[in-house]
Amino acid sequence: MSAPLCFVLMPFGVKKGGDGTIVDFDRVYADLIAPAVADANLAPLRADQETNSGIIHKPMFERLILCPFAVADLTQANANVYYELGVRHAFRPASTIQIMSEGTRLPFDIQMLRTIPYKLLPDGTPDPARLAAAREGIAKFLSEARKGAKDSPIFQLLDGVREPVLEHMRTDVFRDQAEYSVRWKDALAVARKDSKAAVGAVEAQLGDIANVESGVVIDLFLSYRARSAWAEMVALVSKMAPPLAQSVMVREQLGLALNRLKRRDEAERVLNSLIEERGPSSETLGILGRVYKDRWEEELKAGNAIEAEGFLEKAIDTYLQGFEADWRDAYPGVNAVTLMELQEPPDERRAGLIPVVRYAVDRKIARGKADYWDHATLLELAVLAMDQKESSRHLSRALACIREKWEPETTVRNLRLIREARERRGSAPAWSQLIEDTLAKKAL
Repeated sequence: MSAPLCFVLMPFGVKKGGDGTIVDFDRVYADLIAPAVADANLAPLRADQETNSGIIHKPMFERLILCPFAVADLTQANANVYYELGVRHAFRPASTIQIMSEGTRLPFDIQMLRTIPYKLLPDGTPDPARLAAAREGIAKFLSEARKGAKDSPIFQLLDGVREPVLEHMRTDVFRDQAEYSVRWKDALAVARKDSKAAVGAVEAQLGDIANVESGVVIDLFLSYRARSAWAEMVALVSKMAPPLAQSVMVREQLGLALNRLKRRDEAERVLNSLIEERGPSSETLGILGRVYKDRWEEELKAGNAIEAEGFLEKAIDTYLQGFEADWRDAYPGVNAVTLMELQEPPDERRAGLIPVVRYAVDRKIARGKADYWDHATLLELAVLAMDQKESSRHLSRALACIREKWEPETTVRNLRLIREARERRGSAPAWSQLIEDTLAKKAL
């Protein structure tokens, strides 16, 4: 995975201020900002480096919102830079760094924010004698920004303001809410129902993916997922515009695809890198838990009992961390509970965790936002409780909400693991096989 992007907000070329001072912004970028960003193990990106065709505002807004980090040069009080900084502060609680040349007067609204000064020579180029210190200061602030400290005055000063859902939104919601060409949306909807080849044919018509609207690219990405086209998903990421490729959602789904291709080490690196950069989340940890769960099964089938036990424990711990990161997301919670059932003897913690997972699902359903995973979770919990009536009820509801065939495949696998563990103990009810078989037919 390449270095995270840092979008640079600043004027271009040589500009003369109202007081007659000259600033060579290209030299400021080349000699100071770009090296400092690189020192922080990030990749600098300035708006004039864009290669996308079409309306320039759209890619600019995408970069402002999607780039994990940003540096804003406030020298000469450029109106465009201040506007872009305001947009950035509205969407990103953290990870935006301000710099300015010495003598710049900041407006009152942002005077309280930490701003790194740098010194210019009379010809408008950075002073070599002060360059190293300024560069070190920028790199240090960017490194601190990785820890998530808030730098947006909106999120610092106003209690109760919630961060816009950009990072860990459910992938299908991202696709549904994105506004993009109706033509491509309709074409992909048809292709998803047809075949992997049909989705590939749509991609071929789109041309250079880096220049395609983000909403279309995401729909294409998830259309490949709907057809279990894991290799095509991985290949598509390398074709995306860097800010989109480095967005949390894309990297999470890249980890999922790599794992389905049994490229476990790569999947683990992608997901752990994401956690290190952006902090733990239920979605990222849920996918990482699946990586360890798959490794547990592989070791078990290979007859490596000791290694298998280690990966089983690691999977449970990872799923638990995911559930603790966001109690509203029941997916990692139910997976933790299911794997606890598979341990010998079963982990006693599951008795206390099951009601919490069920409550999380119930609350989401009560808000009118139920999807397949909610009903599948309740189905798993009912099977774990050996409640045939509730299992049948939630099975029928899950069947009605299936969108993509890999969804029931995942649930069938969990139900099979539960049944097999109970068969080894001589406690599997006969009806559990029927539940499993009924759902499996939808995964064909």
